[in-house]
Amino acid sequence: MSDVKTVSRTYYNSCYQHGIDEKRRVQIPAKWRPEESGTELTVVLWPKHPIGTCLRVLPPKKMEKLMADIDAMPNSDPSKVVLKRRIGSGSTQVTLDKSGRICIPDDMARQADIKDEVLLVGLLDRFEIWNPDLYEKVKAADEVLAAKAFELME
Repeated sequence: MSDVKTVSRTYYNSCYQHGIDEKRRVQIPAKWRPEESGTELTVVLWPKHPIGTCLRVLPPKKMEKLMADIDAMPNSDPSKVVLKRRIGSGSTQVTLDKSGRICIPDDMARQADIKDEVLLVGLLDRFEIWNPDLYEKVKAADEVLAAKAFELME
């Protein structure tokens, strides 16, 4: 018998539309929830898409990688401190409650135009939370680029 423990990996795939309650709590799909109770996810206000802002949710290993990537930038690069400041001030740690929900801070919800419905969009190794109407525009823009992007795949 082998004592090797198999490590399961969470893949964030598919899209899920959920309502938000009056406390701005949103249900996370069961298969996307961390296995270990108390695991913190990082919610980052992500202004990177030209169509609009979303909330990007990073599991601990992705947050560690993001921090390492920024730390690896030369100190002489002014983008380094800008990224640290924007991501540091525009993010928060969340833990799922017993019902599998996270609470979206009011200021983040406002900046991402999140009201009573959200769309959780899997990015394989992380996920995003979008205003559903805004995401429809993002999806249309992605379709234009998809054929070229898939050419890069084997």
